[in-house]
Parts: sequence; structure tokens; C-alpha cells
Amino acid sequence: MRNKLVGISMFFASVLLVASPAFALTTTTTTASNTAAIACVGTAVNARETAIDTAITTHNQAVSDAYTARATALQAAYTSTTNAAVKTAVKAAWATFNKSVKTANTAWRTARNSAWTTFRTAAKACKAPAGVSDAANATSEVVGQ
Repeated sequence: MRNKLVGISMFFASVLLVASPAFALTTTTTTASNTAAIACVGTAVNARETAIDTAITTHNQAVSDAYTARATALQAAYTSTTNAAVKTAVKAAWATFNKSVKTANTAWRTARNSAWTTFRTAAKACKAPAGVSDAANATSEVVGQ
């Protein structure tokens, strides 16, 4: 019985020794593949973040310009000498401001959504392991603009 156990143990030991290089090769290949996929997702994230940064900078500048234009228009409105002229100019200043801010907000949402769509497409093409992408955090993005 003892010889049989020794024989079985030797058999399993030899199988493990023969199979070890194959396991090591698979692990190395998978790791190299994962590293490339993770780097690919990193590139997609960087492109997305650059696009979002540009979009929010553009949005902020457009809103700032709208406030500056509104201030100038309101200042001019209150140099008028009649109630009707002031009322008309104030109404026009606010209407122009609201339209400018609405246009800036629409452009921001469009650019933000485009950046995320492009990212999702690029990240999917990377074929990275599950959980590598941060796409689940898209809901944390500023959407109220």
C-alpha cells in the first residue's frame, strides 16, 4: 500500500513539474495582454478627460461672457430716460443672457455626452478585463448645466 501511495505521489509531482511551465506561460501572456488592455483604457480615459476639460472650459468662458454682456447691457439700459426704454432694454438684456446661457449649456451637454460616447467605444475596443473602466462613474459628471 505504501509503495502505491509513493507511486501516486510521484505521478502527481511529475505532472505538476511538467505542467508548471505551461501555467507560467499562460499567466505571463495573460498579464501582458491585461497590461496592454489597461494601457489602452488609460489612453481612452485620457482622451475623454481632455475633451471634457476643453468642453467645460469653453462652457465656463461662454457663461462668463454672457454675464459680462448682460452687465454691459443693463448698465446701458439704465442710462435711458424713460420707463418704457428702460423696460425694453432690460427685457432685451435678460433675453439675450438667457439665450446665451442656454446655448452654452446645450453645447456643454453635447460635448460631454460625445466625450463619454467616444470613450465607451474606445474602451470596449480595448477588451480590458471587467472592472478596469471607470464608466460606472459617468453619473458623477456635472449634468445640471
